[in-house]
Amino acid sequence: MGKVVLVTGAARQLGSRFVRRIQHDPEVERVVAVDAVPPEHDLGGAEFVRTDIRQPMIAKVLAQHSVDTVVHLDVTGSTPLGAGGRTQVKETNVIGTMQLLGACQKAPTVRRLVVKSTTSVYGSAPRDPAVFRETTPVKSLPSGGFAKDAVEVEGYVRGFARRRPDVAVAVLRFANILGPDADTPLAEFFALPVLPTVFGYDPRLQFVHQDDVLAVLVLAALEARRGTLNSGTFNIAGDGVLLLSQTARRLGKPTVPVLLPAVTWIGQLLRTAGVTDFAPEQIRLLTHGRVVDTTEMRDTLGFEPAYTTAETFHDFALGHGPGLLPPARLAAAVDRLAAAVGTDTDTGVRR
Repeated sequence: MGKVVLVTGAARQLGSRFVRRIQHDPEVERVVAVDAVPPEHDLGGAEFVRTDIRQPMIAKVLAQHSVDTVVHLDVTGSTPLGAGGRTQVKETNVIGTMQLLGACQKAPTVRRLVVKSTTSVYGSAPRDPAVFRETTPVKSLPSGGFAKDAVEVEGYVRGFARRRPDVAVAVLRFANILGPDADTPLAEFFALPVLPTVFGYDPRLQFVHQDDVLAVLVLAALEARRGTLNSGTFNIAGDGVLLLSQTARRLGKPTVPVLLPAVTWIGQLLRTAGVTDFAPEQIRLLTHGRVVDTTEMRDTLGFEPAYTTAETFHDFALGHGPGLLPPARLAAAVDRLAAAVGTDTDTGVRR
C-alpha cells in the first residue's frame, strides 16, 4: 500500500499546489487536504477535510485516515487584512502546530513529518555573520511577527522529535519565496510602483523559486533516496545573492531611500491602507539582509534547486511586467544623455 499524506494549509496557494503535485507520485495512495476554510484552488483527487488544526478534531482525522505522512504547511507570514488579523495567524502558527504535534504524537501510524519553516528564524541584525548555517548560533532572536512564530514552532517540533524518535522529521527553512504568482509579503513589496528603501543600506537577499519549494517538499515527504537523508533541519535557497538595488533595477522601479524611523512609519501606513503587510521583520530584512548556507541541502538532503536566486527573481519580474523605469528604456536614456554631454559610455570619459 502507498503512503497516506495529510497536508495542512491546503486552502492557500502553496498548499493546493503541493496537494495537486504529491497525489500524482507513485508512492502515494491517498492525500488528505486540511484547512479551516474551503479551498479556492482545485485540489485534484485529494479528499478535503474542513477542520481547524487548533481544535482536537485533527487527531480524529489522523486516526480515521491512518495517516503516515504529515506535511505541515499551515505556518505562514501572510496576515489576513480581515477579521482576526495577526492574532489569528499567530494562533494558527503556534497553537495550531502544538495541537497538530500532540495529535501526531498519539497517532501510531505517523512515520514522517515535514514542517515548513523560514530562514527568518536567524533574524536580521547589523552584527550577523555573513552566512548562516543551520547550526549557527543566533545573536539576536526575532522579537515578534512570523519569525518569532517560526522559532516557537521549531522548538515544539524538536520536542516532538525527542518524544517520537521513530518519526522522521524534516524542517525546511525556506528563503524568501518568489515566482510568477507568489503571494508572499516580499512579493507584495516588490509589486509596489515605488520601492521604499532604508537610507544608507543595500542588503543582500536570497530567493527560492515556488517550483523548487514544491519539489523539495515532495522530496522530504517521500522515502529518502539512496545516499541521502531527508530528516533534519535544512536551509532551502537558490544559489547566489542579489542586492536590493539590483532587484529594483531589474524590475525597472525607482527607489525612495528614507531614514529608518520613517521606514517604520511608512510600513504602518501601507499596512493600514491594506496595500502590503510591511511587517517590522521585513523592514529588518530590507535593512540588514540575510544569506544562508545550503551545503546540507545538497549533500545530505540531496536537493539541487532548478533556479538560482537571480533566475528566481528574473522569473518573478517577467510575471509582473515592466516598471516605471524599464531597464531597456533606462539604458537607452542613459546612452542619449551621455551622447548629449559628449561622454563615452564605455569609459565614462568626456570626449
